Amino acid sequence: MNGLPMGLARTIILPGCRCASFPSLSPPPASEPMGSAPSQAAEGREVEWQFDAIDTRPVERWLKAAGDVVARGGTKRFVDTYADTDDWRLYRAGYSLRLRVGQSGTEATMKSLSAGANGLRDRTEIAEPLPAGSLETLPASEGPVGRRVRAVAGSHAIRPKFQVRTRRQTYLVSSNGSAAAAVALDATTIPVEGREPARLLRVEIETNSGPTPELADFVGKMRDACGLTPASVSKFEAGLLARGLTPERSLDLGSSEISSESSVEELAFAVLRQHFAAFLRKEGGTRLGEDPEQLHDMRVATRRLRAAIALFEAALPAEVVMVREELGWVASALGAVRDLDVLIEQVETWRRRAEGLDDRALGAVAGVLSADRDQARANLVQTLDSPRYERLLAELTSVLRDGPVGASALSRVPAVDAAPSLIKQRYRKVRKGGRRIDRTSKPADYHRLRIRAKRLRYALQFLAPIYGKGVSALIRRTVRLQDLLGAHQDAEVAVARFEAIVAEEGNDLPPAAAFAMGEIAERFAKRKAKLRRRFPKVFRRVGGSAWADVRRVMKREAS
Repeated sequence: MNGLPMGLARTIILPGCRCASFPSLSPPPASEPMGSAPSQAAEGREVEWQFDAIDTRPVERWLKAAGDVVARGGTKRFVDTYADTDDWRLYRAGYSLRLRVGQSGTEATMKSLSAGANGLRDRTEIAEPLPAGSLETLPASEGPVGRRVRAVAGSHAIRPKFQVRTRRQTYLVSSNGSAAAAVALDATTIPVEGREPARLLRVEIETNSGPTPELADFVGKMRDACGLTPASVSKFEAGLLARGLTPERSLDLGSSEISSESSVEELAFAVLRQHFAAFLRKEGGTRLGEDPEQLHDMRVATRRLRAAIALFEAALPAEVVMVREELGWVASALGAVRDLDVLIEQVETWRRRAEGLDDRALGAVAGVLSADRDQARANLVQTLDSPRYERLLAELTSVLRDGPVGASALSRVPAVDAAPSLIKQRYRKVRKGGRRIDRTSKPADYHRLRIRAKRLRYALQFLAPIYGKGVSALIRRTVRLQDLLGAHQDAEVAVARFEAIVAEEGNDLPPAAAFAMGEIAERFAKRKAKLRRRFPKVFRRVGGSAWADVRRVMKREAS
């Protein structure tokens, strides 16, 4: 058996296999004949080894010598058109988009841009058939690819970037009576205007069961016997190189380096560039809406941008200062979705743990919250697709790329000289607000202190590059205070939301769901009371030795 793994050598080859119809390798339902075409879009995970070959004929000979563990599949020809918006929105969201036209029809596929390791790539793959066979019709599709393209691209048109043409010979590998993998021998050309096309000989082994030890051993023996080299780039990446296309995952906004010699305006621009880059990186994932943390991170970046503008306002150009209000508008749309994400996750946690609440009632509550979230998300996407948002991005990108102008005397002050007053001002406001808080204080008082604590924390973090570890302890303690006050505010928002739902929709809710909402509101009320009892101890720690360390380092750096 030419050195094949024993686990594979003992298997019986199947007469046919759906995995012959690349790119989908999902196993068919029991009622679906083996070898039939996919009946619906594939949506999930792609695991495959990719190798470059000088010649694929040794691979064919090696596979033919494998006996009944490998069977020859079909030969196909197809043309892949890779596409994106003019500003590479899908790429920046972490995906490539491919339109494949072959003998069996047209299929649109999105793949995550996951890096490979020793030729093995494990990535997200989302596909749908496209009967119309047109790139222009894809954004209007209600399939899994069309929905995602529409969400990420917004109002921006999808345009072809390059084509990849492939002739593919497949071989089917079985293990223990079922399909284990498909081996594809690809001869690929990438047309390049005015030059000879780029050419690739590629061996790809795709599995629907993950890189099992047996299959990994099989692949390793084939690689060694046939002189294969792990592919360093995917076909998409090869197309970019061949066509000289250099999309960026993030925009170049200028330097974000900070030194002890930086002026306060230079420090401000470095901070703004850092967090605006984070804001832009998270936009694609936020638009997709599949990972709540992407939206959370974008919201945090928005908060930090607004906090930085407020902190350094006196040293910044007017064009930057005016952007703060627009960022607040975006933050509001992000916050509406995030608040509901937090509530839905809490309800689902209670459902999983079965903590004394009726599961069906909690399901109904989650349904109400999900409907509200869908509406909030629709409003968010509308915000991100609006000309107003496009103007915000263009204005902030332009001014950050232009860089500091040093128009005022305040902007040219060394950051190390300006920092102490900025920190002290925010620290005093936190101390003053916190001393007024007790268990009878109104929720608005806690929320006001939360905002002050957030501003102090951000000021310390923005200025940390010039102060080093001397501010670390106070940052940690301020974060703990902010987290406590944030949890208090989340509980307050939750109680208000559930009370409003019962008041407005109570007659339309199942009795059990209305009762569950009352129970949930009571739980959040108890959480608020517990947080208020913890508050004095947490607040006291925002001071003392931590504040003494900050004062000491500020004095040292100023001298």
